[in-house]
Amino acid sequence: MICDSHVHFIPQELSEHTSFYKGIWANRDKLFEYLDKNNIEKSLLVYPSTDAHLKIGHKKTCEMYNHALEGLMKKDVCLVYAGIVNLEDIESIGLQVKELKDKGFCAVSIPSSFNGAFIVDRLNPLFEAAQNHTMIIFVHPQTINPIGFERVKNPLLMPVLEYSFDISMFLGLLMMEGIFDKFNIKIIFSSLGGVIPFLKDRFNRVYSMLRKREMVEDLGESPSQILKNIYVDTSGSCLKNIEMALDLFGPDRILWGSDYPVNPQPEENLSMLDGLGVVIKEKIAHRNFLDIFTEHE
Repeated sequence: MICDSHVHFIPQELSEHTSFYKGIWANRDKLFEYLDKNNIEKSLLVYPSTDAHLKIGHKKTCEMYNHALEGLMKKDVCLVYAGIVNLEDIESIGLQVKELKDKGFCAVSIPSSFNGAFIVDRLNPLFEAAQNHTMIIFVHPQTINPIGFERVKNPLLMPVLEYSFDISMFLGLLMMEGIFDKFNIKIIFSSLGGVIPFLKDRFNRVYSMLRKREMVEDLGESPSQILKNIYVDTSGSCLKNIEMALDLFGPDRILWGSDYPVNPQPEENLSMLDGLGVVIKEKIAHRNFLDIFTEHE
């Protein structure tokens, strides 16, 4: 059995307002052809933070996207849906999350930063609402003005480096704010959480050094222990990177994700999991996904 924790579909009416997310991104039939061809029984549909809001505003973007996904819900049971919320209107976040829950959404998809800034200190209402309504939070790298974009505008370096560092910084800030202790919520970070798995030892070593000099607040545990509270998806990552993520997060916290349509042919990516053994492969390929989402459907 295969579950894909990271697929995209941009409704045509919203795609028209974007500069990049056209063609296959807005082709519903291609998405379901991909799912059928690869025997994917369940998948999580998430939002890649398009630039549509630059033309029609955040509120309208949310309305158009969520409404289109509601239509899909009535026809396609193999998808689990993450709706989006208007982060410009934090005061109504609780109501927005409740409405998503009432309409059948199981998760909320948010970008790792917003309007060129990290807003962790303003997101408690979102986390509280997700806790109250047992909603999963999925964090996707910010694709519009990610960290470093004001200094480097490059079509290759932006998605490879700036996306990765944007989601990494957001994750680090959540850790420093104690969000994983304050709220009983499940948060999935795409792309193995950015560069975090590669920095496990450095996080612990530098934290220990700074604590001795009283230059950083007491987190209660080492960073690597705190980070075991989150989930990550693989987003098409290679086996070596997944092994590093396993060392940090553990086998129960990693979900296989294709990042479709970025990776439309997942056979090789799935088969490489054989190197992890049957038990771990099953957890990553489908068991962890089902453990998270079955109770939320």
